Amino acid sequence: MKKYLGVILLAATIVLTACGGVEEKIEPNISEEVNDFTFTTQDNEKLSLEDLKGDYWVADFIFTNCTSVCIPMTSNLVKLQQKVKEENINIQFVSFSVDPENDTPEVLTSYAKDYKADLDNWTFLTGYDFQTIKEFSIKSFKSMVAPPPEGEDQVTHGTSFFLVNPEGMAIKKYNGVQADSMDQILADLKALGLSEKK
Repeated sequence: MKKYLGVILLAATIVLTACGGVEEKIEPNISEEVNDFTFTTQDNEKLSLEDLKGDYWVADFIFTNCTSVCIPMTSNLVKLQQKVKEENINIQFVSFSVDPENDTPEVLTSYAKDYKADLDNWTFLTGYDFQTIKEFSIKSFKSMVAPPPEGEDQVTHGTSFFLVNPEGMAIKKYNGVQADSMDQILADLKALGLSEKK
């Protein structure tokens, strides 16, 4: 019996080491638990953290009236989505609006269409107040969000893309403005074994 118990423990150790080892390959640079949420999608449906459990996903924070950083961020995520599709990688993309008052589901749908985002695996979220998304961004991703200065309409927010694991932990952040970061994300997704054979 002891012999079998030893074999079982050894096998369990190997499995646990292998699981941890896969994520170590991508050199995680953060470890933040994503707060529970249920928000409204561009299709006026609900998406929760629970819905995303079991999958890796990439998150960012944008708004449709943004005249600066959101433009390259969304363009880069579109390019990453195309590369992911070519590699047959199973990943979800989630963009949280930091301007929920203006970014209604209809506005987000139009924004996605303008950028030719594929909504099969990319969800744009709204349906909360500004304080909620500000606190969510800071608590879940340590990413700052601040209201526009007096008389302006440009929300201040972080420009990172965040990789979240199937357990709901943000494990790595990338520069969302730099195009070459998309190659790093793609390499990490492959290292995680998410590229399926066609």
